[in-house]
Order: sequence, then C-alpha cells, then structure tokens
Amino acid sequence: MKLSYRPEIDGLRSIAVGVVILYHAQINIMDLEPFRGGFIGVDIFFVISGYLITSIILKELIITGSFSFKHFYERRIRRILPALLFVMLVSFPLAWIYLMPSSFIDFSKSILYSLGFSSNFYFNYSGQEYGAESSLLKPFLHTWSLSVEEQYYILFPIVLLIVFKYFRKFLIHILILGFIISLGLAEWTSRNYPSVSFYFLHTRMWELLAGSILAYFEITKGHRGQHKTLNLILPTVGLLLISHYVLFFNDETLHPSIYTLFPIIGACLIIWFSHKDELITKILSTKLFVGIGLISYSLYLWHYPIFAFYKYSFAKGSLYIEILIILSLFIISCMSYFFVEKNFRNSQFKFSRISNILFLSTFLICLICIFIINQKGFPKKSIVDNMNLDFQYYVEEISNWQKINVNKKITNDQKEIITIIGDSHASNFALMFQTNPDLYSNFRFVPVRINKFKKIMNDESKINKEMLLIKKSNIIIFSFNYTESELEEVEKTIKSILKKTNKKIILTTNNPVFNLYGSRFTDLDFFLLNKKRKPNKNELINLEKKYFSFLEKNKVYHQNNIRLQDLSKTYNLKLLDKSFYQCDDINKRCEVLTNNYNKINYDSHHYTLDGAKYLGKKIYKHNWLQLN
Repeated sequence: MKLSYRPEIDGLRSIAVGVVILYHAQINIMDLEPFRGGFIGVDIFFVISGYLITSIILKELIITGSFSFKHFYERRIRRILPALLFVMLVSFPLAWIYLMPSSFIDFSKSILYSLGFSSNFYFNYSGQEYGAESSLLKPFLHTWSLSVEEQYYILFPIVLLIVFKYFRKFLIHILILGFIISLGLAEWTSRNYPSVSFYFLHTRMWELLAGSILAYFEITKGHRGQHKTLNLILPTVGLLLISHYVLFFNDETLHPSIYTLFPIIGACLIIWFSHKDELITKILSTKLFVGIGLISYSLYLWHYPIFAFYKYSFAKGSLYIEILIILSLFIISCMSYFFVEKNFRNSQFKFSRISNILFLSTFLICLICIFIINQKGFPKKSIVDNMNLDFQYYVEEISNWQKINVNKKITNDQKEIITIIGDSHASNFALMFQTNPDLYSNFRFVPVRINKFKKIMNDESKINKEMLLIKKSNIIIFSFNYTESELEEVEKTIKSILKKTNKKIILTTNNPVFNLYGSRFTDLDFFLLNKKRKPNKNELINLEKKYFSFLEKNKVYHQNNIRLQDLSKTYNLKLLDKSFYQCDDINKRCEVLTNNYNKINYDSHHYTLDGAKYLGKKIYKHNWLQLN
C-alpha cells in the first residue's frame, strides 16, 4: 500500500542521519564537541519508521480488510538487505588490512549477528558500551539499530493484525499503553542496566510507538494537525527540542529515558504539524535536505565502517582529511543509493532473482566470517619481531594467568590482607604484586570494584570467603583510571570508611597515560608496524622521551592528580605517585620495555603480564608501597 509522498519526512531523515554522523565524527571546535547528543538521530529514525510502517499496515487493513505479509516483508528485504550486504562485502578487504586478529574475529561475529537481526544482543552481551572510545573501532556497531528495527518489523505487524481483527476499538488504547509501559521500562532499565536499555527493543519500542500513534490518528481522522497557528509554530518548536538535545546532552545522559522524550516529541511535532506554508517544512522539503534524506540509509550504513577503518589507519586528524572523508562518504553513499538501493527496490527487478542474489551473498559472507573465526583471526598478522601488536593477546594472557595463579580456592592463611578498590586499574595494580609472590609473601592483594566493596561493608548476609577477606583487611588502596564522577565516589567511600572503621587508606595517582594511535596502538606499536623490528638502543631512548613528553602535556592526567593531592591533604592520607616506578623526571623518560625487551603497556595505561612483573620488582626495590 503506497503512501502519499511527504518530502519533509526525507528532510527529517537528513537531520537524523546528519547529527549521527557529526556525533561519530567527533567534531572538535576549540576543545569542545558540540554534537555530543547527536546519537539522538537514531531515535528520530525510530519515530519515522514507526510512523511509516504503521501507516502502511493500517491503510492496507482499513482499505482491503486484510494484510499481505508477503508483500510487506518483500519491501523490507528490498529496502534493507542489498545495501547492507554490499557494505559488508566491501568491508572485508579493509578489515584484513587494518584489523588485528581479535578485532577481526569480533568484526566477523558482529556481521554474523547482524545477518541474524540480533547484533544488538551481541554488542550488549559482549560488554560493548556505545559511545565509549573503543566503540568507534567496531565497524558494524551501528547495526544494533537495524536489528532493533528488524525485530520490530517481525513482531509489530503480527501484533497489530491481531489487535485490529479482535480488539479494534481498543487499538489506540493498546498503542498508548505500550508506549507508557516501554517508556517506564526505559527509564528504570537505564538507571539499573544501561546497556540493556540502550540496545534492546522493549526499551526502544516507545519511540517506534510514538510514530505509530501519529499514524493511527492521521488515518482515523483523515488528516494531520490543521490548526493554522500551531502549524506555523510547532514544527519550529520541534526542531528546537531536537537541536537542544544534540547540543546540550551527551553520553552521560540517561538514554533512553524521560530525557529522551523531549526530542521524540520534537520529531512528532514536525511530522504532525508540518505544512507546505510553514518555514521548517519548506526548509526540510528543499532539494538539499530531501537529497540527503534519500541517501540517508546508505549514509548510515557506510559512515561507521569508514570512520572505524580511518581510526585504524593511523592517519592524523587534520581538518582537510576530515573534510575529504566526509566528501568520500557522500560520494560512496550516492553510488550505493543509485546503483544498489534503487535497482533492488525497482519493482521490475523480479523478487525471485533478488532472493537468489541475496541468498548467495549471505551464504558467501557467512562462509568468510566462519573461516576467519576458525582461523582465530589469523594470529600471525599481529606479530612483529616476536612482539604482539594485538592488545587482546595480552588481556587473555593476564586472564589465563590469573585463573591458574590467583582465582584459586581462597585459603585461610596468616597473610596481611590488602584490599585494592578501583576499576580495571585495581586488578592491573594488584597484578604487579601477584606476579612477584616471593617479594610480597606476607601480603594478599584483593582487587574489588567500588560498588561491590560498598555492598560488602554494608551487608552482613550471604558473605563468602572473598568478602570475609575484604572485611578483615586493615589496609585499603584506591587505584582508578580516575574520572570526575569516580573522584567524587572515592571521596564518599573514604568518608564512609573513616567513619565506620580505623582501616589504613592509601591513595594512588592515575597510571601514566600515554599516546594511542587509532585508539588501540601505542607509539611502540606504531614503530613496530613501520620498522618491522624492535627499536635499537637509541631508538628506544627516543621512544621513552616521546612517552614522557605526552604524559607531561596530558592536562586531564595532571588535573586528576592535583585533585587527589587535595583529597590526601583533606583526609590526611598517603598518596603514592604511580609515575615513580615507570618514569624518570630528571632524564624525562618513561620506560617502554622491560629488561627482557618485552612490552610494559599493552594500551595507553594498562600493564602487560611481563610489564606488571617487571614494575612490581622495581616497586619492591625502592620500597615505593612502604608497607613494612
């Protein structure tokens, strides 16, 4: 069932895809990212999808009294799959060139889950936080939203058909009730399980249903908003609501939640009150906005892989290069739209032929992905001169070592228990002592997340042996990759500990934080990639000076350490500087390799197993921890 064409809807699509691209491009103006709320563009897409799909289904049901699932899903397949499969096929050579083995495996798995309309589940359960720096290195992370829409396309027509046939007079009530329940779930889940709330359909359904409710009223009333004054004002209000969210909200905003309601209302106002004589409608209906809207699906598909592979390429982010990338994105998207999307959506192109092409393409993609996974991402790709460039290799090495040497049955020995509270830096800090048991034989180091520590201190029930050790601990060390919010949480926890116990508290500064290329590769990695060998003595000295220079200029690192100095003075606590055992302030150098020529860091601020053992020995030699 065809709908009358509304150019302003394509214009709204252009706004949605534009802010998403600007958000992922991380545009920086005078040290500010003005589009940090640009992720809301995906939510606007959901509203548009809900409106259009419900309009198609309801019109067909009302006019014909029935609904053709065959034609509906044929249109969805023509619309979604050809361009998606094309982007996947083109991405494989780039993935082979740029991705390390672990990332290559992750890339292949994400494609398989995308083909199964379930990549949102994959990214949630693999622990991928959307908006985190690491998320920009996942070429197909953006397919989570396609999976949500595809799940909606599978479930919603069935539910709508049943309700229409048997509970027709309650249809709008059910849509509104679904909207309210889903919004309530989004609000609660975002506070308690933010990743689930972000990725799953049940907390996104209200955005789709917002569009569905508009479609219901338009079809049953026979028209949209027809109040002359409101038609002139409310589309502008709608655009302002969207713009306000894009400019003044960010990744730390609970999302989706009540806060998200405002830009969703904004999108609904534009859809409902747009009118040919109104300014915003005229702007959205111009050739520029409509043109971008028409290629918005291709733009959305291509932008994330292009940005991700660009980050892996080590290219320096100059303004000219960024402009070139944006231009390339538009050129590729135009080609994708005209040569792939339009051809496959052409009704003269028989669906039987399309089905064969899509089946063969999907089969080929699955074979390639399974082969990559079975080959473990081709691990030899990451080895240069017996040194591994894949950070995941070191993460797994540490995990395997801890399973054998640390995560054993806890025994009741007479060792002094030292609790290390923090994030990943807590376990990484403990690793320096755990890998040197002969030097620290009188101590047991137990890392714990801050939230778990607070529960242990406040809850006497269901206490296990690990919890008992933490309760018995008389020395507490804080070790974080500190952020502003974590510093506030640390101060609250210090107050609580001092109020309830007489435990000794020690603060540590941040680990030294060094430069990264493509958010994954250190300066040492970059050297190895270019030279295909380890550095000689003079080259190593230059690298060490480069590491120190970056650390010296790192404003956030120093600001956090100043805040920690203030905390230590306020509460009369010892503060230990972690740069002491890796960096030399006199010679202005930070160590890069152990004395056995192994990596110390596997990323900008975490230690390898060899690095932790090496630094643990230095800490003991200089009595840095001062426990005795």
